[in-house]
Formats: sequence, C-alpha cells, structure tokens
Amino acid sequence: MPNLSVPAHLAQEWEQLLTRAREGSLPLPELMDRGNFLQTQNLGDAAAHLYETWLAHEGQPPAARLVALYNWGTVLGNIQQHERAEQVYRQALAISPGFAQARLNLGHQLEHLGRVDEALAAWQAVHDATGPMEALGADTDGLRTHAFNNAARLLELQRRYEESEALMVRSLTLNPDQTDVMQHYVHIRQKQCKWPVYQPFGEVTHNKLLIATSLLATLSATDDPALQMGAAQRFVHEKVTRQKEALWKHPVSVAARQQGRIKIGYLSGDLCMHAVGLLTAELYALHDREKFEIHAFDWSREDGTALRKRLLMSMDKVWRLNAMDDATAAKLIAQAGIDVLVDLQGLTSGARPNILAHRPAPVQVSYLGLPATSLLPGVDWIIADRFVMPPEYLPYCSEKPIYLPHCYQVSDRQREVGADPTRAQYELPDDAFVFCSFNNNHKMNAEMFGAWMRILHGVPNSVLWLLADNEWAKANLRREAQAAGIDASRLIFAPRVAPPDYLARFQLPDLVLDTFPYNAGTTASDCLWMGTPILTRSGRSYISRMCGSLLTAVGLPDLITFSLDEYVERAIQIGLNPGRARSYKRYLRDEGRNSALFDMPAIVRDIEREFEQLALAHRA
Repeated sequence: MPNLSVPAHLAQEWEQLLTRAREGSLPLPELMDRGNFLQTQNLGDAAAHLYETWLAHEGQPPAARLVALYNWGTVLGNIQQHERAEQVYRQALAISPGFAQARLNLGHQLEHLGRVDEALAAWQAVHDATGPMEALGADTDGLRTHAFNNAARLLELQRRYEESEALMVRSLTLNPDQTDVMQHYVHIRQKQCKWPVYQPFGEVTHNKLLIATSLLATLSATDDPALQMGAAQRFVHEKVTRQKEALWKHPVSVAARQQGRIKIGYLSGDLCMHAVGLLTAELYALHDREKFEIHAFDWSREDGTALRKRLLMSMDKVWRLNAMDDATAAKLIAQAGIDVLVDLQGLTSGARPNILAHRPAPVQVSYLGLPATSLLPGVDWIIADRFVMPPEYLPYCSEKPIYLPHCYQVSDRQREVGADPTRAQYELPDDAFVFCSFNNNHKMNAEMFGAWMRILHGVPNSVLWLLADNEWAKANLRREAQAAGIDASRLIFAPRVAPPDYLARFQLPDLVLDTFPYNAGTTASDCLWMGTPILTRSGRSYISRMCGSLLTAVGLPDLITFSLDEYVERAIQIGLNPGRARSYKRYLRDEGRNSALFDMPAIVRDIEREFEQLALAHRA
C-alpha cells in the first residue's frame, strides 16, 4: 500500500472504503461518489488508490470495470501521474477499442509526456473513426469535435499552422457554433498572412467570425476602440466570474498593509524569455527598497535562461502560483498585504484574470502585457502617457489612466547585444536601401503590406527585410508582392536568432517600417536602442499609438504619421534620400540613449510616485 495519509476525521471511513473495495462489496456508483469527494478534498492520491484497490478485485463486471478504469485514469491525470494514466487508459481500450473518451484522454496524457505524434494519432482515431464508437452515452459528434479541436490546438503549438487550420475547418463544419474555434481560426490565418483573414465557409459566416474574434486578433485588425472594447467585453462576459466581495477589505489583508513599506506585486506568467520579461528586466531592480517591497506572483515557465534568473533575483519575494487555483492565489495575494497589484498580462495568452476579479489588492493596475482596455472587473488603472491615451480614447477604456510624464514604456538598458553583423551575412545587398519590419506576422495585414509594396515601387533600389516565422507566411507574402507588381526577390526573410543577435542586426537596415494598427512595442524599443529609426502610423487606439509614444520620448516626432498616404509618402521621401536616414541614425547614436525614453531611473520614480499616492490613500 502506498504511503497515504488522510485527515483524521476521514480515517475511519477511508479504512472502511478500502476494505469494501478489496472485498468487492463497494458498488460502482458509491465508488465514483467517494472518489469525487476525495478529489474535492485535494486527496487525489487516495482517490487513485481507491480505484486501484477496487479494480484489483476480479469479480467486477466488464462494463463496470471499463467505467472504473476510465475514472482511475482521469484521477491519475489530474495528479500529474501521466505515465500511469496512459497505462490505465490502454487497459480500458484493450477491453473496448472503440471507447472514445478513453482514447481522447490517452491523447492528453501522451501530450503531457511530450509524445506529440502519438497524441495526434490518438485524437485522429476519434475524429476519423470509421468503426463503431463506444461513447458511454455522450454525443459522438461532440467527441469528434473535441478530438479535432485538441489536435488543432497541439498542431498550432507545434507551428504546423496549415494542418491546424484544416482541422479547425472540419470541426466548424461539424459544429459551426464554436466561438472558441472560430477565434483560433481567425488568428491562425493572421499568423500565416493568409488574407482575407475573415474567410467564411459553410455555415460559418463573416459576421460569426467577426463576433468570435479574440481581443488580440482584433488589435491586429482594427484601430477602432469601440470594436476593441467589444472584443474585451465578450471575453470578460464569457470567461471572468464577478465576485461579490473584495478580498483586500478582509481584516487580515488590512492588517498586513498597515505597516512597513508599500508592497507592490507583479502578477504574470511572462517573467521569462518573453516581450514582457525583456522590457521589465530592469524595472524591478530599480525600485526604491527603502519605500517599496517588491513581490512577484508568478506562473511563468522555467525556461532556464539568464533573463529568467535575473528577473527572479530582482524580487524581494517570489510566490509561485502554478499549482494554485485562482481563488487560492487571490487569497494569498490579499494575505501578503499587497498595496498595488500590477497585472502584466491582461487578456493575453496564459493570463489569469479571475485572480484580479477577487480584488486581492486595493489598487490594481494594468501594464504592458495588454496595451488596450481589458474591461476586467477590479482593474481600475492603466499606466499610460498622454500620447497613447489621448482624451478621445478615454470613453472606450474601463481603466483610469496613470499618466507618466514622458513615455509609458519601461525597457532594459542592460540588454545583451551580439557581435556586429554584416549585410552579406543576412543576404542583404550593400548598395540598396533596406526597409525592415521585424514585427510578428500576425501584426501584418493586407492594407499595410499593400502600403509597403507602394513604398518599394516608389524606391526602386530598395528591399524589404521581414521576419517570417513560418513557411506559409513567406509563401503568402511573396504571392502578395507579385500580385502588387513587385519582384518577390525584393522580400528578404530574416531567420529567428538568439536575442543578442536579434538586437545586433537592427544596425543593418536603413529604416524600420512599423505595422498598423498593432504597433511595435518591444521591437520599437529595440531598434531605437540600437540606433535605427522607425516610421510609424498612429491611430485611435492605445496599441496603434505605442510607437508614436516612443518616438516622441526619443525626440523624433517627425517619424510619426497619421494616415496611410502620409506614411507611404514619408517612407518614399526617406528612401529616396538615404542621407536623411543616416542623419536619424547619427541623432540616435549621439542622443537616443540619453533621451527621456531610456531614462529608466526617472521612469521608475514616476511610476513609484503614482503608486505611493494610490497606496497611501487606501492605508489612511
């Protein structure tokens, strides 16, 4: 018998359950009921052992054994014993090869074990099943869509975008009312630069796709703040639970906040090799430790990078939330007495907005991760500046702005830079004007790519250097160039490289071209830090004004345009006058790093001043 301990008040019942399970006198419904109860008490090991003991009795009928094996496998998966769960599901499938739920869950265990192709094969056996399917009363079409969707999700994670999209289409053909799948369908087409992004089929209409679009995908599709607000509202309505009480008002939380330094908590799953981690690496260390105590509430991946280590070492206290549910995590934050909780994710991938819905801190602030309104209940503030959040934007934002005097964005002055590259190293012509865009593919769209083609047409001796991180994006962009009358060889694709080398190669282009409406954020900071100018187009939303904010703070406002035609005209002017691009580079080399944009101590003091006022108002 494994080394199991159950609370004293359950010990007698536990021994009785085990005895009856060994004797074969515990009915299946009672076994399932007590197994569920033990799991609700965080006694998953005990629940697994109970199932194992029950199944050791040989007298159980085959149908009951099948159900018990399935439940045992589920318990083992829940307690992260994926290898054992795999074996249990295989036992169930040996009894009934058509047992769809067992095969679906087998796929999940194989995915956890890193056996991607085997997981995909398990799900394919369900969604392409030709023989009879044992579904234990479940809807077989629902099980097939479950298999389609998990396979599509895993293929997307593996960057096998075309295969993933094809399975999404099949899933939506079977059930056209799956908004989550439509959301991924739109975004995966953005990642492939597959235009038009909104491509209806069957009963999946353009309007359905538009309504289902995620906030992230909407930010790439439009600068209309009303549409962005609507996308956030849909997410919050569907995914976020409104809480009746605010945890920060509980006596334990109040008492923890009434003494000592002001406690700032940073809430994130991106404190690793991620844009947020790269931007904020210096922020935490620069906080004034005489006034502030810095906490990380973290569920980031352990990626083993020097950046990850540096981020954690910059904190006074790191709380790992990976194994906690949202309610438990919120209670922990409240009990720690956090005065200001800074959410670095908003509604982006991997975010945990329900932690914030519990209101564990009296001041909750959105920053960096989501450059848009989140509409999250309990998030009252957003760090901004007067460029990214002009007065006309405020009606479309649920958060109140904390205005910093120069620029909303922190960055890292200690970023590591690789060796100086040459143009030949990246197959760039020495005698051409090199335009560049290293923004992610999903930020590109047909309108701006068309503008880039007009720019290439207007500057004959020029090329466009792009980051294309998948083969479908490359092929689609080349096809779009040819359709615009531009030789596809004038598109040169940069491979992904390590961050130091990525920074170093910003020295090679003459002018970086920003995307719209999803502006460059970290990318804009990187190219300006490395002394290369960036031309942007600013619109109506926070995210479409990010790069303009950086250019204002660095002292190059003439690189901000406000219409498509102005953007194209300015790029052509600079491309035809390379000396102008060189003058921007000289300015950035001589003045850029000394500008307000990169004065990190001043920016951190500005943030602290605002946080101190807000925190003390709630301590009074």
